[in-house]
Amino acid sequence: MEYTQLIVMMLWLTKKKARKHMQTLIGIDLGTTNSCVATMKNGTSTIIPSSTGARTTPSIVAFAKNGERLVGQPAKNQAVINSERTIVSIKRKMGSDSKIKIDDKKYSPQEISAMILTQLKKDAEKVLGTEVKDAVITVPAYFTDSQRQATKDAGRIAGLNVVRIINEPTAAALAYGLDRQEDQKIMVYDLGGGTFDVSILEISKGVIEVLATSGNNHLGGDDFDNEVIKYIVNELKIKHNLNISSDPQAKQRVREAAEAAKIELSKYNKTEILLPFIGTDKYGPVNFESTLTRDKFNEITKHLVEMTKGPVMSAIKDAGIKISEIDKVLMVGGSTRIPAVNDLVFGITGKQPFKGINPDECVALGAAIQSGVLAGTVTDILLLDITPLSLGIETVGNHFAKVISRNTTIPIKKSQIFTTNAPYQSSVIVHVLQGEKAEANLNKSLGKFNLRGIRRAPAGVPQIEVTFTIDVNGIVNVQAKDLDTGKRQEITLEASTNLSEAEIQNAIHDEMDYEEKEAIRKQLYEKKEIAMKLVEQAKAKMKENKSSRKQLKPLVSKVEKSLRSNDEASIILATQELEESLRKF
Repeated sequence: MEYTQLIVMMLWLTKKKARKHMQTLIGIDLGTTNSCVATMKNGTSTIIPSSTGARTTPSIVAFAKNGERLVGQPAKNQAVINSERTIVSIKRKMGSDSKIKIDDKKYSPQEISAMILTQLKKDAEKVLGTEVKDAVITVPAYFTDSQRQATKDAGRIAGLNVVRIINEPTAAALAYGLDRQEDQKIMVYDLGGGTFDVSILEISKGVIEVLATSGNNHLGGDDFDNEVIKYIVNELKIKHNLNISSDPQAKQRVREAAEAAKIELSKYNKTEILLPFIGTDKYGPVNFESTLTRDKFNEITKHLVEMTKGPVMSAIKDAGIKISEIDKVLMVGGSTRIPAVNDLVFGITGKQPFKGINPDECVALGAAIQSGVLAGTVTDILLLDITPLSLGIETVGNHFAKVISRNTTIPIKKSQIFTTNAPYQSSVIVHVLQGEKAEANLNKSLGKFNLRGIRRAPAGVPQIEVTFTIDVNGIVNVQAKDLDTGKRQEITLEASTNLSEAEIQNAIHDEMDYEEKEAIRKQLYEKKEIAMKLVEQAKAKMKENKSSRKQLKPLVSKVEKSLRSNDEASIILATQELEESLRKF
């Protein structure tokens, strides 16, 4: 059986097993700013409206002073007058040990998220007229295992059986690709309220395959809001000498005004920020008025937009495709409505973003489609995901030997032969690692086990086969076997178990920094090569035509000086001047 057929069979068996326990399934996009729930109805993925009639639910939880708990729009409505007891953007704290204290009780991010999921579950049950127990929940592609596990735990607290966790960009691709039969490669650019992901996927004959993914777990719409908040706070200090840092209600009003201004500037070139009675000074109440232009907004948020470029280029490179091979660009998440974001994506890809999907709803719709696949109501579609980081073992000299590289399609089984370092060893310690660094100690340790009973032999003679297996759910199994004696030992690991957000971000960011520096170095080298060839041409021309020496010699000296400085800008400028002069002779 070919490998592709094996993958299909494994996924089919997984779905068949899951169907035994599933009745009514829903798909949930548990978002930073807003959440959304959908289901399959008559073969179509359909949004389930909230209790207020809206198609999305604000991911906000509030505790009223009378003990009442508010979720969604009701919580958002009272945020100003109850800001200290209102919790927003909890998704950014998923997987951490952060606690939020309300009165005499401390709540984990899982518990707060469970309150949001409970509301979505209730809304779905009201519309569907039946109890809902099973759900597919989406997470950012770069969520760590601890964050994914925290999401599963939140589902269990809410009374949901989380049958599958899938990546948000992948869900968006499902929503886009369900009825499309033509082969194509798509880029999903997902900029939500708190996270950024980019994935390159290929759709071919009902198979949606993730080729590569990248992202930043600390970049989203909240960061754009924060820049506007800084702008307003600074204006308050300049115009009114007013400091609102100790006024929770004023800070919440500024936050809401900042978000509203950001949204307004996605449609118009300027917006008026009005905050009557935002505070008091020696003259009395302060009424704040300011005009924020789109140009100014772009200026103060430019660094945030630029931060998405590195992951985009990394994903394209890892996918092994050219930018020109991307057929469609899907923009997901409310923050992709920012014009500067669209300009950046168009500048990179040369393609206008596809407008046929709703950036706020497509992730939930895709999650519902995946629930239909698992339930057997959606057929002829197959989703193939990837592992985000490389897996391997430690070898002599603190070396990390990769067995499975990052962005490898799962499920996957791969083996590699190793040997002993010391003579007549009877055992070896297999140290399993995850990461991208060449030095073993700089990667994340996932576990160790001891393979005993190796046939005693000189160093380098025993053959030890180490096999990594990752199943469709991301569970990692590592087995070591002495091919001579048949002795074996294995360990089962949860991919990315106990990886903190900082650890996985550091691993990826380090790799991205290296690639960017390498690209800069290569670009400088190419510019220097061109300059040196031009200098050779100029010197040859001066020997051939002595009258050219007076004009060309100082320009040659300028190029040579710029080459010694290693300054790319001066190299380019000096090279251009010499090239223009050479054309005259």
